[in-house]
Amino acid sequence: MSGVDVNLVLRSTRVVTPEGTRPAAVAVAGGTIDAVLPYDADVPAGARLEDFGDDVLLPGLVDTHVHVNDPGRTEWEGFWTATRAAAAGGITTLLDMPLNSLPPTTTVDHLRTKQQVAAPKAHVDTGFWGGAIPSNVKDLRPLYEAGVFGFKCFLSPSGVEEFPELDQEQLARSMAEIAGFGGLLIVHAEDPHHLADAPQRPGPAYADFLASRPRDAENTAIEGLIAHAKRLNARVHVLHLSSSDALPLIAAAKREGVRVTVESCPHFLTLTAEEVPDGATEFKCCPPIREAANQDILWAGLADGTIDCIVSDHSPCTTDLKTPDFASAWGGISSLQLGLPAIWTEARRRGHSLDDVARWMSSAPAELAGLGKKGAIEAGRDADFAVLAPEATFTVDPAELFHRNQVTAYAGKTLHGVVRSSWLRGVRIVSDGVLAEPTGRLLERDR
Repeated sequence: MSGVDVNLVLRSTRVVTPEGTRPAAVAVAGGTIDAVLPYDADVPAGARLEDFGDDVLLPGLVDTHVHVNDPGRTEWEGFWTATRAAAAGGITTLLDMPLNSLPPTTTVDHLRTKQQVAAPKAHVDTGFWGGAIPSNVKDLRPLYEAGVFGFKCFLSPSGVEEFPELDQEQLARSMAEIAGFGGLLIVHAEDPHHLADAPQRPGPAYADFLASRPRDAENTAIEGLIAHAKRLNARVHVLHLSSSDALPLIAAAKREGVRVTVESCPHFLTLTAEEVPDGATEFKCCPPIREAANQDILWAGLADGTIDCIVSDHSPCTTDLKTPDFASAWGGISSLQLGLPAIWTEARRRGHSLDDVARWMSSAPAELAGLGKKGAIEAGRDADFAVLAPEATFTVDPAELFHRNQVTAYAGKTLHGVVRSSWLRGVRIVSDGVLAEPTGRLLERDR
């Protein structure tokens, strides 16, 4: 151990480390992991011991895709409610998306407004993406220098008028600007022409909605994105991949050295089109939840590394916006609190381990965003943890969720994995569903 005074030791028979899961004792000093020690290591004098028995000590999850909507649409969500839900779900770091708040994070002034709102409300560490829209190329470098982690854009309408999509020329211009200072562009990749050509049949039938968001829209957009990234030597990230058809294209690009990474989401990996009842628009999201056969191939893409990480795309709204008409209902799945157990339930069924889950939901998102102090249980990292009872089960009751509007596609599902507690820099921030006062910090990109 270092010379710094260790004030806390966390012990478990199952600690998930970068080298695998093993019995260990994790020594914490000043909010940082000082050392990962043998299970039976002596506890330093004056240090408090927390023994979790056989519950699993995971690195705190990192969710790089969260729509907090605060300020401006705080009735949809907010930093207080979103970060409480995150903490209860084992997420200790989140990055907020630039849209659905008013103002959107498209200028430095808008970023400062959002930071001022978030600072007193954050139960977990919170950072911010900037937005790339047609009118703000001049604002991208100043935003980057102000600490955003990268820039989000849409290639099809976003659903809110203050955050317009980029056409191909605008995409190339923004991407070139961002590549010029070494930034990351994260992309909602659906091609607007394919969407416009798809059949549009309003109503409660999920099959009609699914037909309106075809896989070709994703595949074509991703193909164009990769071509731009290759030409410009830009770093790009595909958001919320739902079409398994795009995986060979992505895998080929990675082999060629194109700097592309990919995420998927719990809803694409645990829910299927076949199970969505007509009128159940709590299942609506864009791109959509697709068929079970498509889901199987997404899991294969996770297993072989084509898909890098799993993040929530928590995109909430007020209950009244989830009308029974799939065409007019707001699209978004609320899952901040449930992502870990939802993924673990399906991962264990498919033969994956908690080491895999920690890689997909903690270390890989931390690496994506350049969060060098997050994402792993090893010396020098922040002492951020989730304590999970992986064999325990619970049935999802929307009334027990902490996000603002208790609408969720997971209602009534029985899931494996109960989050017993979450820890942020060595401080317990939630214990058996009871939250402490907010101690989250606002994060900026490491310069």
